[in-house]
Amino acid sequence: MYIGKMCRFSLIVGIFLIFFYLSMAYAISEPCDNIHPPGKLKPIDSVLRLKVGDKAPDFTLPTVSGEKISLNQYLGKKNVVLSFEPAAWTPLCSDQWPGYNIIKNIFDRCDSILLGITVDNLPSLYAWTHQMGLWFPVLSDFWPHGAVAEKYGVLRSDGVSERALFVIDKMGIVRYIDVHDINKRPPLEDLVNELEKLNR
Repeated sequence: MYIGKMCRFSLIVGIFLIFFYLSMAYAISEPCDNIHPPGKLKPIDSVLRLKVGDKAPDFTLPTVSGEKISLNQYLGKKNVVLSFEPAAWTPLCSDQWPGYNIIKNIFDRCDSILLGITVDNLPSLYAWTHQMGLWFPVLSDFWPHGAVAEKYGVLRSDGVSERALFVIDKMGIVRYIDVHDINKRPPLEDLVNELEKLNR
């Protein structure tokens, strides 16, 4: 009976800590003078070209670390989450990616890698992400401009990408898509649930 109470207490404390750290993750990047406020934008401004169950289109893009990454290099090895972000140096984007730092252990447990993608050029991406201490690769879809975002159907009419997540399994099949309201952050809990499903 004592052990049962301790287990319940530990579970309650664990849940509290998870929600505490999730809320803290979204406050990592404080607003500062070099962050551009874009104002209220049209929530979604593209036509999705993929659906769950489709084969994810391959691509090769340069990273801020100087290497090139192809989606196909993870076939049979890792599940992949693509996180398309609209633009560097904007408030929501500057909060969303640091939030993934606190769930790295969940990515590891689910044998998954996160690839961050924006249409910004490499020097801008380097300066922006260097201050974040991100654990995952950040890729530039700058040239041909937005070609990968266009291939996935998440390039907006103003030339930036949607705020979108694609979960792709080890066979290269799209298992989850969230083209989110560009003015809002996708909930971390939703992504965690989708990652956990890959292990079932």
